[in-house]
Amino acid sequence: MAKRRNCTDQFKAKVALEALRGDKTVQEIAAKHQLHPNHVSTCKRLAIDGMSDVFLGGKQSG
Repeated sequence: MAKRRNCTDQFKAKVALEALRGDKTVQEIAAKHQLHPNHVSTCKRLAIDGMSDVFLGGKQSG
């Protein structure tokens, strides 16, 4: 069984950015970084979900 890999936040952001660009498929990105395609999709979804926080400028939503 393969050892579980701990990815840094910077690495996850890099993978998510590649996925958001749309230049490559999820499969291609996963192969490039030796990840499961589900992990690439998860990073992409988390980036999209958290994108509004970038524009809040430290303000709380609500």
